[in-house]
Amino acid sequence: MKKLFLACTVFAMTFTTYAQIETPQPSPFSKVEQKVGLTDITIEYSRPSVKGRTIFGDLEPFGGVWRTGANKNTIITFSDDVIIAGQDVKAGSYAMFTKLNSATQWDVMFYSDTNNWGTPRNWDDSKVAATAKVDVHAIPFNVETMTIDINNISATGGTIDIIWEKSYVGIPFTVPTDKTVSAAIDKVMAGPSANDYYASAVYYLNAGKDVNKAKKWIDKAMSMIEKPGFWQVRQQSLIYAAAGDKNGAIKLAKESMAAAKEAGNENYVKQNMESLKEWGAM
Repeated sequence: MKKLFLACTVFAMTFTTYAQIETPQPSPFSKVEQKVGLTDITIEYSRPSVKGRTIFGDLEPFGGVWRTGANKNTIITFSDDVIIAGQDVKAGSYAMFTKLNSATQWDVMFYSDTNNWGTPRNWDDSKVAATAKVDVHAIPFNVETMTIDINNISATGGTIDIIWEKSYVGIPFTVPTDKTVSAAIDKVMAGPSANDYYASAVYYLNAGKDVNKAKKWIDKAMSMIEKPGFWQVRQQSLIYAAAGDKNGAIKLAKESMAAAKEAGNENYVKQNMESLKEWGAM
């Protein structure tokens, strides 16, 4: 029995040792990260090699759907909404599947379900966010290892390039750079928002900084808000008190307390009552 136990232990240790050995993968994983304009794009895929085989039309037959790589399906992620081959695609992750129509034309499909090992068992057309119909260009040399890259980059777009064996396709896309930058310019040129003024005023109060600036900013914020909340008026009253305007602070505390009562917020009612007592109004 002891000999059997010892033999089993040695076998288990040997198996564990060998199980930890890492060997090269026939289709190694690759990750492409590229910023185009202001949009971050990531492609994760496995890279098969030709290895003397005929790929398109044989290993990957015409008329079939290819996972656009090896192993787990290829995944592309966009940080912003983009336009692919003239079609709107929301920000997020998509699996890339390719229908090999012929030696000269493919359909590259961006599929919203990314949890597939290879092609989906049950294809769902409703999950196709965009289909790029692309021409296949023959290249005069052999590309041994499949490559996906992002090229022809400009501030507003580029191409997703797939190249393998002696075939190349480029999928055009555009990114919302102008829309994003224009919105940022409009916001900056329009000046600070009510939230910007409010947050700055409250920070200055709590940090013990220039309370007169805080008073100016809180007044500006309140003038930009159609109906300030009782919690906002409460902060305004505290800033007024810190700035030495006791009468203004009392008036605002009463407004905040009345609004808090109407809203059923007893905590703010209590806070305002305590301040009014402290300021000699009760």
